[in-house]
Amino acid sequence: MIPPDLPAALKASLEAKLEGLSRGDVAARAAAISRTYREGGTSGAIRSETDALAYALARMPATYAAATACLNALSEARPDFAPQTLLDAGAGPGTASWAAEQAFPSLASFTLLDANHALRALGLDLVRDSPRVREVSYKLGEARDALAKTDAADLVIASYLIGELGEAERRSLAEAMWEKTRDTLLVVEPGTPVGYARILALRAHLTAAGAHVAAPCPHERNCPLIPPDWCHFSQRLARSRAHKQIKSADVPFEDERFSYVALTRTPVARHFSRVPAQPVVGKAGISAKLCTTDGLAIAKVPRRDKQAYAQARHWRWGDTTMGKS
Repeated sequence: MIPPDLPAALKASLEAKLEGLSRGDVAARAAAISRTYREGGTSGAIRSETDALAYALARMPATYAAATACLNALSEARPDFAPQTLLDAGAGPGTASWAAEQAFPSLASFTLLDANHALRALGLDLVRDSPRVREVSYKLGEARDALAKTDAADLVIASYLIGELGEAERRSLAEAMWEKTRDTLLVVEPGTPVGYARILALRAHLTAAGAHVAAPCPHERNCPLIPPDWCHFSQRLARSRAHKQIKSADVPFEDERFSYVALTRTPVARHFSRVPAQPVVGKAGISAKLCTTDGLAIAKVPRRDKQAYAQARHWRWGDTTMGKS
């Protein structure tokens, strides 16, 4: 599994761009952009080179960590998947492309799409420091219009994109992305009830059109979770010195919450139960909520069952149980 931290070359490039800039000014812009992000969008708030850098420094580590966790889950579900072409819709500074490049050494072609001039310029500048993602096609334009002029790809990713769109546009974009997907589509959203609802709607729309769920669900039926519960996951990432300065944070780590779905053209050979919440370890044993092929279940593993207990001790929020559902 690939680690959730930014690749060293990318981290160094981002931090080098801070040289000569007022970190206070960059931090202020990052805070304003983060407020916009929490309200459901980002690209409209990013208008300059400094804005793009502030956004990348504040958000790129977390979105990279989330994309990495999703790609790890996809690789676990489909260990033989070796995409050669990538289409990154709403690519921003290229975060998901960097994560995919790390996850799949087979990738040889990278096409990025975004409507934001400043993010595109930063993204192209950053990939020059990548060992492999140097020759990329980065098209400028709104996602659905740009998709219409783009070739299909083995792997299509939309990371933190659909939340910026209205419902009708989200459905149209989902159809357009699926049309350009030769094999697998990965969509990642913030791990909020609203982000989860967007993922559910896209999942339902595309499975009705013939898509198959690879992850995180071990089934293709309706989600068994009952509100106010919702399906989301968490990825912890270390904060660099620059990251802490830009976010005015003292804590050396950050937890990124996200929801996602990976959809494929062909059914996954086998599904494993997934752990949709952190297991509870007590004196008598471990209690864990599991999403299985049969629905939601509560697994109670007693300490006296040493073999099963040893296995359950390794379960973490978002993991599979590595046993057939």
